[in-house]
Amino acid sequence: MGSLGSTLLIVIGAVIALALVAAIVYGLARRRAARGTGGEQRPLDDAVKSLGGQAPVEAPEAAAAEEAGGAAALEVPEAPGSRLRRLRERLAGSKSALGKALLAVLSRDQLTQDDWDEFEETLLLADVGAAASDEILEKVRAAMRVEGASADRVATLRRELLAAVDTAAPRTVQDQGEDGLPGVILVVGVNGSGKTTTIGRLARLEVAEGNSVVLGAADTFRAAAAEQLTTWGERVGVEVVRGPEGADPASVAFDAVAAGIDRAATTVIIDTAGRLHNKTNLMAELEKIKRVASKRAPITETLLVLDATTGQNGLTQARVFTEAVDVTGIVLTKLDGTAKGGIVIAVQKELGVPVKLVGLGEGPDDLAPFDPEAFVDGLLA
Repeated sequence: MGSLGSTLLIVIGAVIALALVAAIVYGLARRRAARGTGGEQRPLDDAVKSLGGQAPVEAPEAAAAEEAGGAAALEVPEAPGSRLRRLRERLAGSKSALGKALLAVLSRDQLTQDDWDEFEETLLLADVGAAASDEILEKVRAAMRVEGASADRVATLRRELLAAVDTAAPRTVQDQGEDGLPGVILVVGVNGSGKTTTIGRLARLEVAEGNSVVLGAADTFRAAAAEQLTTWGERVGVEVVRGPEGADPASVAFDAVAAGIDRAATTVIIDTAGRLHNKTNLMAELEKIKRVASKRAPITETLLVLDATTGQNGLTQARVFTEAVDVTGIVLTKLDGTAKGGIVIAVQKELGVPVKLVGLGEGPDDLAPFDPEAFVDGLLA
């Protein structure tokens, strides 16, 4: 009888314990239902897990909705005005070796011929180019002769550098078409100059300005180029038109412009191959791309991407591309106001084409319209 009583007590105790657990779980469930499922805590799941069980799996519909919500979270590119101010500050704080060297010469009391030779050599080493260096030298020298000892040498140098950097040619990128057609921007440049990355950044800049964009991956020579463009496009909701590896670049460009027209896009930006192993083939390919794409809508802008650190080599590249297509603007990447900043002056003077956009960093929004005054002030900071 004692054994039976002990067993009965154990059973009663177990029932009471289960009832208490059930009451706790039920209470937690009620609290969760009253609070809703939007909070960060999941008390019912935690209570079940504490009892050694598994938390209930979310319904497939809920998981799909969460996944769809994540995919729809596109990046918001930085506004043009904000990025321009930031890039001006970065350029002004670059502590240019070129500006320091020029000002060091001009700060001397009595400038001899050796000093002026050093001044010109500094310009040449900065890739300003022979013709532009000679012109700047003569203008600064003449101004200081006229103004005499009272001359503000920093102001004189700034004025003459700005005159060399500035140009009457418009710097606005022609990204708008006419008669309801999109603007079509053809982007050229050697592989390795940052061309495809520049296109991705340009697409972000266009989106930030409220434009709808279609990208054309016409560099079919490099499979990675199309993948890279697609990644850039997905981040800001921009469609990328691409073909199979080795496809005819002109046909991809044609399809991209057609897609831009069908979708009433504001701007179509077309990437192109940049290999220079055969100048004749490159020119023929670029000419064909431009001719075929123009059958759907006129090319409104042809941008040449140059790596500012390549200096005079960049000029050689620029000449090849300007022979192939009518380049209307330059994009200088890696322009940080260092000793090689003179390429801005050289490329504009040699080619008669304005620098329209500059890249000053590695970030996705480190691309902005070129500002001559900010550039010169950065050289002299």
